[in-house]
Amino acid sequence: MGSSRLPGKVLLDLAGKPMIQRVIERVQRAQTVHRVLIATTTDPADEPIAQFAAQQGVDCYRGSLHDVLDRFYQAAQCVQPDVIIRITADCPLIEPSLIDETVRLMREPCFAPIDFACNRLPPPFTRTFPIGLDVEVCTSAALERAWREASAPFHREHVMPYIYEGVTLMQPASQPVHRRYSVCTGISPRQFHIAQLQHTPDYGSLRWTVDTIEDLTFIRELYARLPNTEEFDWYDVLHTVQQHPELSRINATVQHKTMTDVDERANPAIN
Repeated sequence: MGSSRLPGKVLLDLAGKPMIQRVIERVQRAQTVHRVLIATTTDPADEPIAQFAAQQGVDCYRGSLHDVLDRFYQAAQCVQPDVIIRITADCPLIEPSLIDETVRLMREPCFAPIDFACNRLPPPFTRTFPIGLDVEVCTSAALERAWREASAPFHREHVMPYIYEGVTLMQPASQPVHRRYSVCTGISPRQFHIAQLQHTPDYGSLRWTVDTIEDLTFIRELYARLPNTEEFDWYDVLHTVQQHPELSRINATVQHKTMTDVDERANPAIN
């Protein structure tokens, strides 16, 4: 609830439902997701999120406000999963099929072993999927190691950078054939095996997440133009954006955070 650029954003209305409900409902459509858990904070300001979770019958863990890696790790301990999927609550267009495709990279024999799979990495890395379709998947062992070893503030705030930091990704010689998707792999300096799903053509410049009031305006205007706000895939969104180019101009000037950006309010708590 304490978002620095758009306070309270996860519970703001989006076509008749709180934004976080839109996220949860789309995540639950993914075939590889067995359980959804909200990882919020013990800050009193986040009590409405805990109340929302209880009303919706969704599991909720409350942990550190600024040490998000610890919060995420401790939340995972409640479930003890083999594979953990991280979705941020400001991505109401999150795509169920992309969650499934990213999870399957963890199990693809020609890439094994994989410790961390994603369909994007933050700047300075590149991406080919729109901002807002972000999926990160890791093994419980990789998350535990990051939790134990990571000390830099941006490692603790952004959860996963300790795992993929410094990796160089390349397309392997052999990989499953998909008419739109390909995969890049690499080993990070800390010896984590990384796989990233890529899309052709490249749509990485499109911004479909909610960090600012401009983003929220864009998403609301987009939802108003979707033929069905409950059942759509990301290609339906892409078609709508392409049919209405004025939409992308609404939040075109918003800058996306880099891997090392941290909330200045967090530093005293983490250090």
